[in-house]
Amino acid sequence: MAQLPKVQYTARVHTTGGRDGGVSRSLDGRLDIKLSIPGLPGTGTNPEQLLAAGWSACFLSAIKIAAAKRKVRLPADLAIDAEVDLIKGDDGFFLQARINASLPGLELEVAQALAEEAEKTCPYSKATRGSINVAINVTVARARIDVASNAAWSGLVTGFESPSQSDGSFFTWRENNVR
Repeated sequence: MAQLPKVQYTARVHTTGGRDGGVSRSLDGRLDIKLSIPGLPGTGTNPEQLLAAGWSACFLSAIKIAAAKRKVRLPADLAIDAEVDLIKGDDGFFLQARINASLPGLELEVAQALAEEAEKTCPYSKATRGSINVAINVTVARARIDVASNAAWSGLVTGFESPSQSDGSFFTWRENNVR
């Protein structure tokens, strides 16, 4: 008989009231938040923001693991911005997402390989695979602000034949054809 995998951690959260003025609390007391409906006035957060926060933190950790395996030194200003869209379609509500990885100073091919490996290993990416559309965007350009002239410029990756890649990033859709 096959042995079940060992559970590393179980998050336990109790929610009452739902999106409109509800409250979510973890059983260990580390999470205690008010909920509000996305796009409407309110003091709370919403499930889409919570998913984006968890996913971006997990994806960043997965990039760090991938970089350690490849002995790649990551930039200090490495960042992940996750965007989760709540969409109303003919058949109800659904989600789609974009994971924007900023790896300034890395070669584009290296940054892309790290993001691809992170997409394969991040538990959030695994959980959404096949159920929602997800775009993974990687940027390696380093943007700076020239305080004296108040002008912004970017150190861009060059040498690409495709003009759509001349900005130092790549863009891929993971189409899941779920609708």
